[in-house]
Amino acid sequence: MRVWRDFSDVPRDLGRTVVTIGNFDGMHLGHQHVIRRAREMAAEVGATTPVDGVVAVTFDPHPIAVLRPEHAPPTITTIDQRLRLLGEAGIDDVLVIPFSRDIAAWTPAEFIDRILLDTLHAKAVVVGANFRFGNRAAGDCNLLRAAGAEHDFVLEEVSLDGGPQVWSSTYVRTCLAAGDVTGAAEALGRAFTVTGIVIEGDKRGRELGFPTANVPVRSGAAAPADGVYAGRLTLLDGPDDGTTYPAAISVGTNPTFAGERERRVESYVLDRTDLELYGREVEVAFVERLRGMVRFDSVEDLLTAMADDVDRARAILAD
Repeated sequence: MRVWRDFSDVPRDLGRTVVTIGNFDGMHLGHQHVIRRAREMAAEVGATTPVDGVVAVTFDPHPIAVLRPEHAPPTITTIDQRLRLLGEAGIDDVLVIPFSRDIAAWTPAEFIDRILLDTLHAKAVVVGANFRFGNRAAGDCNLLRAAGAEHDFVLEEVSLDGGPQVWSSTYVRTCLAAGDVTGAAEALGRAFTVTGIVIEGDKRGRELGFPTANVPVRSGAAAPADGVYAGRLTLLDGPDDGTTYPAAISVGTNPTFAGERERRVESYVLDRTDLELYGREVEVAFVERLRGMVRFDSVEDLLTAMADDVDRARAILAD
């Protein structure tokens, strides 16, 4: 999959394309449905007009982070995760638009001319039914359809319904904020994950017999509500890249012990005390919530709860 990070990166000899547009944060089932339809459109249109692939147009940073940073939603995926998921979903090329106030000021007509016509030579455009674009979100699917009739491209609107639920990034964030990682996974079509480099912590878990791999929650990133979860930890680098372990995972700042700390995802690999993970890149996948975060009155009470968490996580992950 080719990734273009500027309009000038797009080949000048690019042929007609099928284009899908969106933030694609999380790459949930709604996004996946749109991309499947884009691939189908490529086959349908390609029967009469040569099509030079399916192109996803996305934005980095998120437009709201530029226009109203105080209201920017926490991101479900990094841009690198988004690109990987777009490729896995069947996208041929991605145009990552560095979003700015200048681009936000484009009228809908400028958006269509500069992106769909001049750069990507769209033959078909596939978007979610609620798609809006251009300055003050003045453009909608009706305007796109009219432009297509004038400029020789067709528009396909795709409903993002998932039964009674409309799959959306907002819905996923709502699930995570409530600690509902199973609901988030249902909307995503996969477990929600956090990735990062394992840092040295206070080593209190090691002293208690439950050594943890600690990953800071990235600033501005979505994460499950504070609490304890069953899940899995996967190594993303080194000779054992791809190795996955069952884990009991704590999210939060560990209120039982004094002192403020940054919010972290702390993973105890079940029944392993021999792993050296400092400096390793890992992916932590959340399977099921075990309990909320609790401040215990004593270390003994905490150890009892941790042992129970591990037993419950082991039973869940054995299924």
